[in-house]
Amino acid sequence: MNILITNDDGIFAPALPHFARWAQQYGEVTVIAPKVEQSGMSHAICFTRPIEIKAVDIGEGIEAYSLESSPADCVRYAVTSFGKQFDMVFSGVNRGLNLGKDIVYSGTVGAIFEAARLGLRGIAFSADPSAVVESVAHLDRVMKFLQDNRLIERNQLFNINVPAQVNGLRVTRQGGIFFTDVFVHRGNDMYEQEGEIQPGKGENPEEDIDAIYHGLISVTPLAVSLTNLALFEEIKHLQE
Repeated sequence: MNILITNDDGIFAPALPHFARWAQQYGEVTVIAPKVEQSGMSHAICFTRPIEIKAVDIGEGIEAYSLESSPADCVRYAVTSFGKQFDMVFSGVNRGLNLGKDIVYSGTVGAIFEAARLGLRGIAFSADPSAVVESVAHLDRVMKFLQDNRLIERNQLFNINVPAQVNGLRVTRQGGIFFTDVFVHRGNDMYEQEGEIQPGKGENPEEDIDAIYHGLISVTPLAVSLTNLALFEEIKHLQE
């Protein structure tokens, strides 16, 4: 299996070499990651300027390239122009959890949605920022769970989040808002967004945020389509 690895923390993110070496047990790994951090870029792409792409050294035995754009563009380049056929995209491990409604902002998650758009399967991996490198030690457990239950065959995309202290694993659904942000005036017409995490209350560990609150690895199957299928089936007979 040919595995593409990307992230949104950038090609020199400390966890990336550890993640890439871990992934090598599942297939041949190629890393194509942003030249600089692209957090919050969601599914953005760049088509208004040339993009630098070059080979870089992130560790012995790892084929790696930096790309001067977003995680989604890393996947686009890999699939359309790199010259290798990929079977799977692993995105991460992200420094920080990608949970609830806030995954729409995530470049980590955006990368696997681009993978799906191009016909590949994808898994996004994120971890508590205090234990990103350490989270790699728990990923065999995640992959065994997905493989033993044949979940990768049943769904194209998964969002994985690893807490700082792991007490178990839970299949979850997307929860509510995880971050709250406000625009803070810095002077001279300049503003900066600041916010804080809204921790789960632990009331419903079937939701990803509350699962993390309980110390559970969150495994969320994601869907590609944004169509409200229930309403579509109800109203598709309507015409003018």
